[in-house]
Amino acid sequence: MSEGMHIACPRCHALNRMPPERLGEAPACGRCHRALFDGHPVELGVDHFATHYTRSELPLLVDFWAPWCGPCQVMAPQFEQAAKLLEPRVRLAKVNTQNEPTLGQQFGIRSIPTLALFQQGRELARQAGAMGASDIVRWTRQQLGAQQ
Repeated sequence: MSEGMHIACPRCHALNRMPPERLGEAPACGRCHRALFDGHPVELGVDHFATHYTRSELPLLVDFWAPWCGPCQVMAPQFEQAAKLLEPRVRLAKVNTQNEPTLGQQFGIRSIPTLALFQQGRELARQAGAMGASDIVRWTRQQLGAQQ
């Protein structure tokens, strides 16, 4: 059995050590005791983004969006569906660039929606424009496969 990887809790943002082979066993957070994976994207702001971006060892797929953006609204349920298909191997997160302009600026987000795929503080890929759930899943898996 391996030593484990760090996974940030989507609710309390505590880091949990989890053997990769146990990701599919519905693990719970050691601090708040809630599920580490529930098939839904986590809303991230500047306060907790860094924990998921740099300290968690799971790939992080971020949807940079805004509430006034029509294509963002169309893609929201698709991104939600993609979370059900990609977890527990990828953490999906949403960043509202209207409420969190610092994060949008930090990552040079010029159009929304924009998907950005990160792993341990490094951007692996980015894609602008609305996508369907199957396209999000396919694109993410392709990008992760290209990095290995």
